[in-house]
Amino acid sequence: MNQADLIKKMTDRQVVTQLYITQIIILALSLVCSWFLFDSIKDWYDLFTWNIEGIIYYGGSAALLILGLDVLLMSVMPKRFYDDGGINEKVFRSLPILEIVGLTFFVALAEELLFRGVIQTEYGYLAASISFALVHIRYLNKPVLFVSVIAISFYIGWMYEITENLWVTIFAHFIIDLVLGIMIRYRILR
Repeated sequence: MNQADLIKKMTDRQVVTQLYITQIIILALSLVCSWFLFDSIKDWYDLFTWNIEGIIYYGGSAALLILGLDVLLMSVMPKRFYDDGGINEKVFRSLPILEIVGLTFFVALAEELLFRGVIQTEYGYLAASISFALVHIRYLNKPVLFVSVIAISFYIGWMYEITENLWVTIFAHFIIDLVLGIMIRYRILR
C-alpha cells in the first residue's frame, strides 16, 4: 500500500494527530541533539534575537517571495504537479483557524529549531538544507514539489546565515505554512 492509499483511509483528525506526533519527535530530537552538541543553554539563547523589525523585514519578505512564487506556479501548472497525495488537504480542510495558527507555529518552531538551530549551527548551511529537503522525501516522486522544498530550504537557510536569528526563519516558515493552510482550508487553492 502506498502513502496516498494509506492517507485516504485515515480521517482528517488522524492525519493531523500524526503531524503533531511527528513534530513532537522533531522537537525532542532538536532538544536531545542540542544537549550533546551545545556547550550550554546560553548557546540556545544566542540563536534568538528579538528584533521585531528584522524579523518582519527578513522573515516577512522571505515568506512573501516564497508564497508569491508558489501561488504563481500553482496557477500556471497542472494540479497534479502540486498534488501531495492529499496530506495537506486532510490536515487543513476542516481545522478551525485557531488550530491552523497553532499547528503552523508549532511546525515552524520544531522544524526550525532542528534544521537551523541545531543542524545548521553545528554542521552548516548545506547539511541543514539537504536534511530539511530529505525530511520531505514524500515529495521525491513529485519533482515540482521536491525542487520547491529544496529551494525553500536553501533560501530560508540563507536567511538564517545572513541574520543569525532563529526568529526570522521561524517567522518565515510560520507565515508560509499559515497562509497556505488557510488557502487550503477555504479552498482558495485549486
